[in-house]
Amino acid sequence: MLSLEEALGLVRTVPDFPSPGVQFRDLSPVLASPEALGAVIDAMAALVPRTTTMVAAVEARGFLLGGAVAIARGCGMVPVRKPGKLPVVADRESYTLEYGTATLELPDVPLSGAQVVVIDDVLATGGTVAATCALLTRAGATVTAVAVVAELAGLGGRERLETYEVHSLVEY
Repeated sequence: MLSLEEALGLVRTVPDFPSPGVQFRDLSPVLASPEALGAVIDAMAALVPRTTTMVAAVEARGFLLGGAVAIARGCGMVPVRKPGKLPVVADRESYTLEYGTATLELPDVPLSGAQVVVIDDVLATGGTVAATCALLTRAGATVTAVAVVAELAGLGGRERLETYEVHSLVEY
């Protein structure tokens, strides 16, 4: 098994994607390595408070991480989806990205009273995670923490989420 540091060393930077000036942090090499993926999942699972009853995973790379973290911690998982993917939508939230706008939808599953950790791959401006937290809160859940693999510190995501406990495995 790779160390967490070795696993995170596989993250590659793709310049000017998806638009000029954006430095995209690509986790594909980490996901492709069973040893690296295992190290990241173990590290993320260790960030989840014991009181957690549900993991909320953000489409799409968050699903890959969130499902594994939920299993490792003995929790359920709720997928937070892009529009048009859910047969039954409980709620939706639109938000601004660093390079556009987007909408997320929450499936109609019981969340009232749930203690939820939000899992995603990268924290940039915080719009995606803030929208996810808003959806969960309106559904009656309590967001106990946010855990991401990589944080792009210069984009202000952590500041936007100042009311939540935010954990990242690496900061750029």
